[in-house]
Order: sequence, then structure tokens, then C-alpha cells
Amino acid sequence: MIILIGAIVWSSRFFFARILLPSEISTSQYRPIAIYPQSFNQQWIINADQAIDLIQQGATLLDARSLKLLKGGALPGSQAIAWQDFSPSQPPNRGQLLNSDQILTEKLQTLGVFQDQPVVVAGDPKTGWGEDGRIVWMLRTLGHPQAVLVDGGYAALVRAGLLKQSNFLSNASKQGDFVVHRREDWTINRNQLQQKFNHVNVVVIDSREPREYDGQTPYGEQRGGHIPGAIHLYYREWLDDKGLLLPSAQILEQLDQLNITPNTEVILYCTGGVRSAWLTTILVDLGYTAKNYPGSMWEWSASSPKVYPLER
Repeated sequence: MIILIGAIVWSSRFFFARILLPSEISTSQYRPIAIYPQSFNQQWIINADQAIDLIQQGATLLDARSLKLLKGGALPGSQAIAWQDFSPSQPPNRGQLLNSDQILTEKLQTLGVFQDQPVVVAGDPKTGWGEDGRIVWMLRTLGHPQAVLVDGGYAALVRAGLLKQSNFLSNASKQGDFVVHRREDWTINRNQLQQKFNHVNVVVIDSREPREYDGQTPYGEQRGGHIPGAIHLYYREWLDDKGLLLPSAQILEQLDQLNITPNTEVILYCTGGVRSAWLTTILVDLGYTAKNYPGSMWEWSASSPKVYPLER
């Protein structure tokens, strides 16, 4: 009779398990299989090995890189996704999500998004704008409970051997069944943000480049400056030279220096809610209360200066 023993592995961010044979217990080196959906209640980020395991189990893989980068090679079993397809095309509403839940549902089902299956989103953190974070934030906001970002994106998946895999069960080529049910946990609109001015225990973060924070308008903002009281935190500060996230301890230390705790309400914005959505994804994964302002500067700067002011 063969006896199987369960081995459980716990890290500060991930929870995985696999059944081991007795002979494997002391010497086995393996890539763990993720337990879901419960483990994704707060976990919004996974590493490349964990992403490959999920894809092999049937998760939908979405490639959020720009079309220009996609020409260099597609990920096996993936569907290309662009955040712009889920937002109005005309200013000043370009950063907001489409109003129609029916249209959003149809678009996501076409991409093979299922209600009860994880969605793995990969981008290009080294040269992109945080598009993968925007897609994960969008899916969570639209009610999907298992959307996750791959730390290191496309390059990390390639290094982990994704291009060499052939046993995929990805749902990306199938018609999904996900139906949008919006949540307000991780999003905030213009008027709600305005009402947060001077509130205790609320921090507003501008995730744009320093020149944008100082008043330049390189990406179509109608007015320059930053939202009153906002502190500056350029989103790329949390990436290393490989496009991987810095260790959690370093990020937590920086947040502590900014007097941001898990009890602080953090509101983030950028130009069109993409870079700020990426930061929102990181913060929520770390256990912080964070909300993305999708309209961001495209909307705010196009509004009345008396009602929606900017500072330099």
C-alpha cells in the first residue's frame, strides 16, 4: 500500500500545497500547485512559477503588453488585452471604465474569462506603464475574485520556461462565463476624492513622473500640477533592474517613512488611472487599504479649477 503525505508550504505572500511520496519528503524540489479560490481573497500578485502552474491548471492568461511589444512574441495560450478597450476613447473620460456592464461582460467573456477560474495577467514592467496592474485592478473592481498579476511580467515567465511548455489547459481560447458585478472597494471617483481633502488618516499619492508632479503636461492634461496635498511616489521606484518588485520589506519601510499604515486610506492617481492602478494592486496585495482614481488627471484637469484645484 502506498501512503501519500501532504506537504504544505507557507511564505509571507503565498500559500501552496502538493502531495508528496514518502521518498520525496526530504529531497524534493518542486513547483507548488496553488490552492484557490480562497487564497486569492487578498493575494493579487504571484511569481512566474506559480503563474505557470495556474495556467497549466486552466487559468486564463492575458497578455497586457502594448501591441508594439506583442509583435516580438506572444505567450502560449494567451489572449492580448488592452486597457483602452474597456474605457471611453474620448477625453476627458479616457481613464474611466465603460459605463455599460453588458459591454464589459461581453468583452471579458470573449477573452475567455470565467467566474470560477483564475485570470493571470502579464505585462512588461520594464518598458510598460503598469498595464498589467490596471487590468488586475479592473477585473477585481468588476467583481472577479481571482485576478492576479505576474511579478516580472512577460520576461519573468520566459525565464521560468513558459515558452517551452506544451501542456496548457488555458481557457483563453474559450468563451467565458464571467458576468460583471462591480465593487467599490478599490475605486474612487472625482467627487469622492474631493470630499476626502483634509480628512485624517487619508493619503493621496501621485504616481506620475516627477516632471508631471511639478506641473508639466506631456500626456494631454489640460492643466499642470498635482492634486492639493498629494505626495509624490513614482511607481517605478518599486521595481528592480529586472522589472521585479522590490522585496516586501523595502516597500513596507518606504511606506512607513511616509506614515502610511495598513489603517491608512490611500488614494492613488496618475494621468489616466493606469500607473496608479498598478500601485493600487501592489498595496492591496500587501494588506493596505488602497483606491485608484481612474479618471485621474485627464478628468481632474479638465474640470473647473475653482472646484478641482491643482498645486505646483
